[in-house]
Amino acid sequence: MREQFFRPMASCLLTAALCLSSTFATADNLPLPQGEILLTISGAVEHTNNGETTVFDIEMLQQLGAMEFTTNTIWTEGPQKFTGVPLKALVAYVDAQGATLRATAINDYAVDIPVDSLADDGPIVAYFLNDVPMSVREKGPLWVVYPYDSNDDYRNEVIYSRSVWQLDRIVIKD
Repeated sequence: MREQFFRPMASCLLTAALCLSSTFATADNLPLPQGEILLTISGAVEHTNNGETTVFDIEMLQQLGAMEFTTNTIWTEGPQKFTGVPLKALVAYVDAQGATLRATAINDYAVDIPVDSLADDGPIVAYFLNDVPMSVREKGPLWVVYPYDSNDDYRNEVIYSRSVWQLDRIVIKD
């Protein structure tokens, strides 16, 4: 009789221990998004929240600190105000270990961005255009944008090719 009682009890305790150890094993990882996932970062990253990837909703991106600037682009008319998280801060947040970011859009357009090219003044992963969230139709919800007007180095074909709109994933590569 005692054996019938202790065997299921031991099984429950083992299950509870495994669940707790799993919880503690991921305690250093990042929080999970509560809203719609807008961006997935994978590859050579140290900090994750979804298996081997890191996923972000708009609130998580906003919590990383906003940067804003007004600039002209070759895709819009007149100066536009962009608000978003600096790409350099995003890479630091996930503790990227690679030398290259493979930034990919919803339509699978992809471009490599060297990590050492990320400057303090840009680019950003913009989530607001003129203080309003961007729809897919408006090149959103995320757009890699440089402050093109602030630096001649940001006005060339290489930089324009790195200005991925409808960004939805980044892979960190060696």
